[in-house]
Amino acid sequence: MKYRVQVQGPISERWTDWFDGMTITIEQGSDGTQVTTLTGTIVDQAALRGILVKLWDLNLTLISVTRVETSME
Repeated sequence: MKYRVQVQGPISERWTDWFDGMTITIEQGSDGTQVTTLTGTIVDQAALRGILVKLWDLNLTLISVTRVETSME
């Protein structure tokens, strides 16, 4: 499944390998703070938990975790 995970604060794009190849983008939040979005395929719940633990280890505030529906081809 494809997921979109948002956290408060910046994560360098150089960390993409540590986050299992997820795409990392940084945007300005509505309150002026930086919001990082990680987007990509996560193979199972254990892998999702691993991503969340890494974010916890970096002491980043989790904003949202969203499963992105993909259209069937």
